[in-house]
Amino acid sequence: MEPKGIKNIYLIAICGTGMAALAGLLKKAGYSVTGSDANIYPPMSILLNDAGIEIFPGYKKENIFKDIDLVIVGNAVSKTNEEVQAVIEAGIPYTSFPSALSQFFLEGKKSLVVTGTHGKTTTTSLLSWVLESSHRKPGFMVGGWLKNFNTNHQVSQGEYFVTEGDEYDSAFFDKAPKFLHYRPDASILTSIEFDHADIFSDLEQIKQVFRDYVGLIKPNGVMLVKSNDKNIQEVIKSASCKIETYGYDEAAQWRIESYRFEKGFGHFSLSFKNQHRGDFELAMIGRHNVENAAAVAGLCFNLGLTKDEINEGFRSFKGIKRRQEIVGEKNGITVIDDFAHHPTAIDLTIDAVKKAYPDQKVWAVFEPRSATSRRKVFEDSFPKSFLKADRVIFSKLFAPEKIKEEERLNIEGVVASICELGGIADYIPQVDDIVEFITKNSKSGNVILVMSSGGFGGIHQKILENL
Repeated sequence: MEPKGIKNIYLIAICGTGMAALAGLLKKAGYSVTGSDANIYPPMSILLNDAGIEIFPGYKKENIFKDIDLVIVGNAVSKTNEEVQAVIEAGIPYTSFPSALSQFFLEGKKSLVVTGTHGKTTTTSLLSWVLESSHRKPGFMVGGWLKNFNTNHQVSQGEYFVTEGDEYDSAFFDKAPKFLHYRPDASILTSIEFDHADIFSDLEQIKQVFRDYVGLIKPNGVMLVKSNDKNIQEVIKSASCKIETYGYDEAAQWRIESYRFEKGFGHFSLSFKNQHRGDFELAMIGRHNVENAAAVAGLCFNLGLTKDEINEGFRSFKGIKRRQEIVGEKNGITVIDDFAHHPTAIDLTIDAVKKAYPDQKVWAVFEPRSATSRRKVFEDSFPKSFLKADRVIFSKLFAPEKIKEEERLNIEGVVASICELGGIADYIPQVDDIVEFITKNSKSGNVILVMSSGGFGGIHQKILENL
């Protein structure tokens, strides 16, 4: 449905990260916006409240009024939902979140999409900030909270709109991945690995949806891809656009050299086809984040930004909540929050924290919470991914009843494997018991790295309060 004639928009499951961002964008664009959700909680409830958007608790058919012009349905909402049924019965037009984003905010803009298994949120956020700090006034929609903007969305006042492109499905009536809606003019592809075991059966299925996505990029566009990713190399064969590779390896066109971490900044040089393009300082820890920055730099050079404009964005980037975010420090003990839940991301995150705190012991505290991490899929991969930590704690599975018993991750087995490989690991099911264990056994100088794709029972603040 075209945006013409639409005034009143209702979002079902409005408190999801993407849905709340879309609601905020629509409100700022001048639409009357309301919505509902079964789980109303910060930070999205605060974002919506600050925007003056009314949220109805629970899903009730009485919430669906006849003056609603369009309903946007979240991808976790089923056709049997009471409000969905009321919408269908009333004949009110409805659409998915990615389709609405495309129709309302990508029309007439240069669409810049960041996708891949790892690093999407960080890379999208960094690209958005570099464009903003260089006065390009981009619009953006990101699955994280950008500290520079104190939000996760912005309406475009310039020529660009930056979107975090997710391969997850769109809605009960549209099982295609979200990123197929985003009309990419240019893109960054960070990595391809198996994930989302709840909707994809194997890696080949994931590669196919990425092939479909790559085929959408316009012939006069450009795609920046990580150079040493074999799965990416298979997928980009379907591309008609220009491809540029980035990475540390000699084969990379955008090649990272002379990386070092010093006084809170990652320092590195970047060359393109052996021509030096600049020295950069990134206000983030980790070699993997420098790779993300190299992709952003490569794309921004293609868009006509200067080396100084790019570097200013890198230097002034404040990061994203829940991505290697320092939550607090007490009695010499630092508590860090991170979203990592895939073995590759866990290994990279622990490595980055170890190198940023070289003389300190790092505890890795993990909650298997995502749809994939709760399953057996990574049972053999998890143990090695935790070995760089000095001490490891696994909590219980989140909502195990939603996973078939025979498919559930065997946490005790993973913990035993870590110990067999020379690590120190414990299985402590309950959050309060983990907090007590850390309080008794951690020492000044230790770093507590908490990893979960959810709230983890407020464990971060509980640790700080108890230390």
